[in-house]
Amino acid sequence: MRLASVLASCLLLASAAASALTPDELHKLASAESAGKLVDQIDTIVARGDPADAAVLRGLLEGRLWALGDQVLLDEGGAVRDLVSGKVVAELPADAEKISINNRVRRSLERGLAALGLFAPGAPERLAAARSLQDSGDAEQLPLVARALAVEKDPQVKETLLSVQGALLLASPRASERLSAIEILLRDPTTRNRRLLVERVSPETDENVRHALAAGIQRIDRSLARAEVIGWVFGGLSLGSVLLLAALGLSITFGLMGVINMAHGELLMIGAYATYVVQTFFRAHLPGGLSFYLLAAAPIAFLAAAFAGMLLEIFVVRPLYGRPLETLLATWGASLLFIQIVRGIFGAQNVEVANPPWMSGGVKAMPGLVLPYNRLAIIAFAVAVLCIVWLLLERTRLGLLVRAVMQNRGIAGGLGVSTPWIDRLAFALGGGIAGLSGCALSQIGNVGPELGQGFIVDSFMVVVLGGVGQLAGTVIAAAGLGQVNKLLEPYAGAVLAKIAVLAFIIIFIQRRPQGLFAPRGRAAEEA
Repeated sequence: MRLASVLASCLLLASAAASALTPDELHKLASAESAGKLVDQIDTIVARGDPADAAVLRGLLEGRLWALGDQVLLDEGGAVRDLVSGKVVAELPADAEKISINNRVRRSLERGLAALGLFAPGAPERLAAARSLQDSGDAEQLPLVARALAVEKDPQVKETLLSVQGALLLASPRASERLSAIEILLRDPTTRNRRLLVERVSPETDENVRHALAAGIQRIDRSLARAEVIGWVFGGLSLGSVLLLAALGLSITFGLMGVINMAHGELLMIGAYATYVVQTFFRAHLPGGLSFYLLAAAPIAFLAAAFAGMLLEIFVVRPLYGRPLETLLATWGASLLFIQIVRGIFGAQNVEVANPPWMSGGVKAMPGLVLPYNRLAIIAFAVAVLCIVWLLLERTRLGLLVRAVMQNRGIAGGLGVSTPWIDRLAFALGGGIAGLSGCALSQIGNVGPELGQGFIVDSFMVVVLGGVGQLAGTVIAAAGLGQVNKLLEPYAGAVLAKIAVLAFIIIFIQRRPQGLFAPRGRAAEEA
């Protein structure tokens, strides 16, 4: 239970020093004549808001508080302390009497310890204490909540405390305080605060408050609707960036040579496993630098997949140029071979690739919407890779040669361009980009031998829809398919959404075989 975790965290408040309570307060705890008087004394102590008092209250809750004459003894596990004098007693006297409590006192102690947790030294303990008070409905804690709010610096704890204050004020008998509560709750328009307002509508008798409740509910609904739309857009961008990374390398090889490489997904998988190997190395030999293992993993994933792509071009694709059906079957067989090799080395089970600490968590863009850091990082990574590929193709000699071979292989060869060497380099480049895709995908999903199988069809859909060999078309197609998939998933489910997208692409290609952007050169002639 949440309350139990809060009470456990209050152990941090207990110190080995003598209690902050005065001797008079200690004697009142030890000699209270009734449960009511004991509860009153506990409430008085809690109202002071001194976290040093938690040690005594916890001892009373756990049955570790004893009385003997003028002495009030606290059993601290390894020692017994006289709280009045602050001295350590050799052992618990045999005639000491345990201070017993009933359920009413126990509930009061639990609430009091949770309230004192608002002043704990650590933000996680204060946050847990604030959350435990959200559903308590204990209006007596309002002064303590206000005091905690006045000194709180942590934004998340402060936001939770505001929600607690609003929830407690909403049950106030004064209409003015209920109106104030509505304004407080609207500062954080979450589904929980909406539920609090909805639950208050039925028992509310003041007409002004009822109007304010209705207006507040509508305002939260609008905010949640905006958050949902922005979440859809962000999810589409995130998925689109993944599709772009997966399809970018395929767009180069398919556009250059017209080869349907069914092993492209396995090049992606090799990049993911290269990331896992680098992470394992850092854990074993460089644990202090584990937070930065991705900086080393990205280039290694690129080189590993590029080398595999070059081997694939030399031994599988090159002997079958001009025979598309045989090439398709051969690369499919190569994909199965890659999968079995990985299974033999790493096993058939998924391996763990953990996010570095700086990619864990997320940023709260608005109430009801948290953008995960790992998704933001992948979007930024996809943009960076896209820019590098564009610069490579448009601003380097290698890119010039690749574009020349792509547009007209015969003329390029006649002008002295070594087209077989360009084919090999292009295949290595496409494989390396797939390796970078695998490095990125390892941060958001499971890494296993079949990782690439789930992206090969999507990659071809992106390339065909965007236009063969067209970088701009690949970008637009990836972003568009990502948005459409995320838009359809809430209504049709992930599988039906993908089927609907595939059906749309089939119909689109029937009408416009060249895709969004018409191919140029050899690809256009073959079309």
